Amino acid sequence: MKKTMIRLFTALIALLLCCAPALAETDMEYVKNKGVLVVGITDFAPMDYKNADGEWIGFDADMAKAFAEYLGVKVEFVEIDWDSKILELNAKSIDCVWNGMTLTDAVKAAMETANPYANNAQVVILPADKAANFADVAAMSKLVFAVEAGSAGEIEIDKLGYEKTAVATQADALMEVAAGTSDAAVIDSLMAAAMVGEGTGYPNLTYTFGLNSEEYGVGFRKGSELAAELNVFMAKAWADGTMTAIAETYGVQAAIIPQVIAE
Repeated sequence: MKKTMIRLFTALIALLLCCAPALAETDMEYVKNKGVLVVGITDFAPMDYKNADGEWIGFDADMAKAFAEYLGVKVEFVEIDWDSKILELNAKSIDCVWNGMTLTDAVKAAMETANPYANNAQVVILPADKAANFADVAAMSKLVFAVEAGSAGEIEIDKLGYEKTAVATQADALMEVAAGTSDAAVIDSLMAAAMVGEGTGYPNLTYTFGLNSEEYGVGFRKGSELAAELNVFMAKAWADGTMTAIAETYGVQAAIIPQVIAE
């Protein structure tokens, strides 16, 4: 009787193990199994933009390439509608958002975010020949501002209650001002430094007042262990000089936040 019970118990355990559903793969396993890290971006110099050969380059793009190599996978860049970044991430159309993304409360609530890696601010862009007419932000209350939909710039204009025109990208916001279809724009200070003023593609525009101070970070799906892994990679890249070298290539070294792993 005792042997029969042992055999039945053993058979039951085997049946349960056989029929039990397989454990769901982690986000890291998902990325490594498919062999590619899909990075959601927009056209945003100096962080993500295409060179003459059509290759995505920029501080964020180069760091994403290095992180993918560290993981042992390829990298793929996908242009997304910035306003839909969370939906794209959760639908697994992309694996992370790495595009000078401001770490707002909404972003941190919806994504697993790595440590901040750069300082930034939202700045007001005006035609250079009109900037002297506006002594402060309050004097701009009657202007129409071009802003990227879903961006930190849009949040700042909404806080002020000023009229806005939402466009697809920050580059489009600059074009709006250059064309005269919007009076002003609000974009990231890092982009403004690269894109606006003498010697840039918009020599007749200038940036004036900062509306806030903020930090950039990379977002993964909620609960993803890739965020912690990126922290490890960033700390190594900072320690060995890789991060500084890439930042210097794109002129953003002054904004970079030193990366360390908390003990």
